[in-house]
Amino acid sequence: MNYPVPALPYFDKIPPQSIDFEEAVLGIILLNKEAIDDVIATLQPEMFYKDANQEIYRCAINLYKHKKPVDFLTITEELRNIGKLDLIGGVVYLAGITSKIYPISQITYYALVIKEKYIRRELIRHSSEIQNKSFDESFDFTELIEYCESDLLKITGDIYHNDPVQLGKLVDGVIDKIQKIINHEIKLIGNPTGLTKLDRMTGGLKNGEYILIAARPSIGKSALALQIALNSAEFNYPVGVFSCEMSGESIAQRAISGVSGKTNMELLRGECSVETLLMQTENLINIPVYIDDTSGITIMELRSNARKLVIKHEIKLLVVDYIQLMKGEGRSREEEVSSISRGLKSIAKDLNIPVIGLSQLNRKCEERASKRPQLSDLRESGTLEQDADIVIMLHRPAYYGFTEMETDEGIGVSSSGVMELIIAKNRNGVTGSIFLYHNDSLTKIMDDKEPENIPY
Repeated sequence: MNYPVPALPYFDKIPPQSIDFEEAVLGIILLNKEAIDDVIATLQPEMFYKDANQEIYRCAINLYKHKKPVDFLTITEELRNIGKLDLIGGVVYLAGITSKIYPISQITYYALVIKEKYIRRELIRHSSEIQNKSFDESFDFTELIEYCESDLLKITGDIYHNDPVQLGKLVDGVIDKIQKIINHEIKLIGNPTGLTKLDRMTGGLKNGEYILIAARPSIGKSALALQIALNSAEFNYPVGVFSCEMSGESIAQRAISGVSGKTNMELLRGECSVETLLMQTENLINIPVYIDDTSGITIMELRSNARKLVIKHEIKLLVVDYIQLMKGEGRSREEEVSSISRGLKSIAKDLNIPVIGLSQLNRKCEERASKRPQLSDLRESGTLEQDADIVIMLHRPAYYGFTEMETDEGIGVSSSGVMELIIAKNRNGVTGSIFLYHNDSLTKIMDDKEPENIPY
């Protein structure tokens, strides 16, 4: 007996489906042992509309996973062993599927049609459930919005994926970029940070990279991330900033402080001229930096909001401040942080933009005489190091009372205003330290200290 064809209760209509294409795919699989290789990454059993076809394809996948041949005989035997051969219509139904000959070269196209129908059905289901929950006044409004976004994101996740690219095409693309660098058409392969020393070490922040900036509290990781965001935006690389710690207004105040030379306290006390501030902040008015200060954001919410920024504002860089203030999944805090870390790496790859994630370090570095951080100091999860393409750890000797330090320039160099960026991991480049100038009162970071005659 065949499974019944389900109807859609909400609209009293048969939802989008194509039984003919389903049978064509299954017929090709039943007659060609290698055919399943072409569709197994595209189709899941639930994407088939007809239940009998779901069961047949589920058996095919099970055989494939156990490295057994996938054909008419093996699928028939498997269905018989699990007691579902009669339920799908018996050998007669399987024979009927294979009675029509379809070209194996078209199986990928047939699979995409099946997937499209499935996504349409899911969108109908999603909209119906949203409608029902919206009418239910007892359903929390915030949870409703989160449900709408998360469920839709799961559906669209079945659409957005990268197809394999032949290596030769990728090689051509890289060589083309190198040629442009040689011809001075471009200076970096990746997005510029506006910090020359950092760009030389990394080649810029490249699409798909996950960059981790880690430090103890008050060392300057938020200041560095904001400086990179502002610098990138000035180079016309729009930036999305997700701040779980600071409000959007606080970030704006820091930006004003940096361009005006007025400290945060001077701004708060009104020790400035509004007319002068308006002139000094003119470039900030239209700068393409977009700030979301939602606290306790989840990876799913972040992915959804980031995708919107990519579509609407074409952002080229994402900054997340900071990981430990996000909500993750897992039974322990370590598992939560691990899920967040993996999520940030996934967002970088899926949206094809660099993602900067900020992280706290544990107290171990403060127990050392030098106070310099190490990779082992990453707080709560070893996967932070594993997932990141680049790990940058910050150290300010003066913060810990060291008045002198050792650099490439020699021993006994003054540590005043020095921020050391320790490139502890660089998947596609070298590691080592660079030294930047950090104006603590203005939370401003530069390659070198500006001349003394420029007022702060």
